[in-house]
Amino acid sequence: MLVLVPPVSSVDEPAIERIVVVVPAHNEERLLPACITALDDAMRAVAVPTELVVVLDACTDGSARLVPAHVTTVVSSARSVGAARRIGFDRHLGLARPERTWFATTDADSEVPPDWLATHLGAAGRGAEAFVGTIVPKNWDNWSARTATMFGDRYQPGEGHVHVHGANLGVRADWYRRLGGFVARTGDEDVDLVRRLEAAGARIARSGRSPVTTSTRIDGRTDAGFSSYLQRLEILGRQADADPPTRKVSP
Repeated sequence: MLVLVPPVSSVDEPAIERIVVVVPAHNEERLLPACITALDDAMRAVAVPTELVVVLDACTDGSARLVPAHVTTVVSSARSVGAARRIGFDRHLGLARPERTWFATTDADSEVPPDWLATHLGAAGRGAEAFVGTIVPKNWDNWSARTATMFGDRYQPGEGHVHVHGANLGVRADWYRRLGGFVARTGDEDVDLVRRLEAAGARIARSGRSPVTTSTRIDGRTDAGFSSYLQRLEILGRQADADPPTRKVSP
């Protein structure tokens, strides 16, 4: 069951007629092609017009050469994931009837499932003005078994979850515009936007449906990203291994 906060007693929302998806990318030539391929599949699965925007943020690798012709490309020198997301959406703020446009965003190191946008649209049709989704780690090759276990113990991906990921986030364009959009910061821009949506009373679907597969690489692109979180878990695990709890000895 979809959980909306605050709840809605009846749905009388305008139908979404357009979707804009923004992907910030900083030196993502290795993972960007798979990200775009997955988004293409998700866009083909919905009946409304969609536009994919890749924001090449201070790239010094070959990312630009890997963006297909049907994808809108924007170049930024900000070196800020918040600024990159903002730049991608800013060019669409003047659209007529923003209440009928859905803004979605993911990350260049992530792969959305085929029903990703359909799930966002379904939530919007049931009254959601924002969608806060979950992720699935792609693998644990770079991390210890303890880190994987600690993540699983802490992560609760069900309906009404408490997590926020830029890799799986959507908001109706009128609400995005009303709140000023993403802040140009180097991390936690997703958390910041969701907090403002909550404070303003937007109806938010925190859903575990259609989770996005995301990279578990060690070399993340932001200090506040998923890899940084995994690094903290890794450190906690090593500390626990080095300092096990004292075993009580019976007299």
